[in-house]
Amino acid sequence: MPEFVTLETSDDAPGVGTILLNRPPMNALNRQLQRELLEVAREATVRDDIRAVVLYGGPKVLAAGADIKEMNDMSFAEMSKLAGDLQEGLGALSTIPKPTVAAITGYALGGGLEIALAADRRIAGDNAKLGVPEILLGVIPGGGGTQRLARLIGPSRAKDMVFTGRFVGAEEALSIGLVDEVVAPDDVYTAAVAWAAQFSSAAAVALAGAKAAIDQGLDTDLGTGLKIERQVFASLFATEDRAIGMTSFIENGPGKAEFTGE
Repeated sequence: MPEFVTLETSDDAPGVGTILLNRPPMNALNRQLQRELLEVAREATVRDDIRAVVLYGGPKVLAAGADIKEMNDMSFAEMSKLAGDLQEGLGALSTIPKPTVAAITGYALGGGLEIALAADRRIAGDNAKLGVPEILLGVIPGGGGTQRLARLIGPSRAKDMVFTGRFVGAEEALSIGLVDEVVAPDDVYTAAVAWAAQFSSAAAVALAGAKAAIDQGLDTDLGTGLKIERQVFASLFATEDRAIGMTSFIENGPGKAEFTGE
């Protein structure tokens, strides 16, 4: 059983799975936690009862970064072997073909911000502090931070954050697109679950296709991206949900289809 990461569901929010980080006091992201995060992401991927995922670190902190004590004595040769595992673990949410949202309370720093960057959406408390302070340790973000951050907020703003290592408050994070919504700290998890819950009865295969088309398209040129979209769009005509959705639209109008997820 995982020690630091769990996947939980509740009857109060059917279809929503919560990935909970629990390594007090600051959810330092050691190698074990990274492996568990990847394992739980795979479980969330294959479970049909989970249609959307919330990442949560508890009411006080999402995660304050990687476990520096664990890294301190590593050599270049050792880190060369482990850097791929670091990126894979901290980027685990990006592999889930379902809507994902990070619920950010308190600090999301270094690897803590990197795991949030791998989500589709980020909701933060108004007390949140976000940053990639690795430069202050003589290194750079190594869990996807330089790449996902630049794609999200643009290269100039990403360079400012990476070069200075400064912390960004919730309102600034909202203004630059680093987070998508700011609420009171006590409302962060509830807001994240509410966003995720709207997909509990949605067309699951189409959602997965939309996520794949967007994410894969961003990694290539427009022409190739349009080709990806065309292939995904056409493939959905093989699904039961497509037939249900279009028939329901014709007979009952929009927004009334009852999808099966197949």
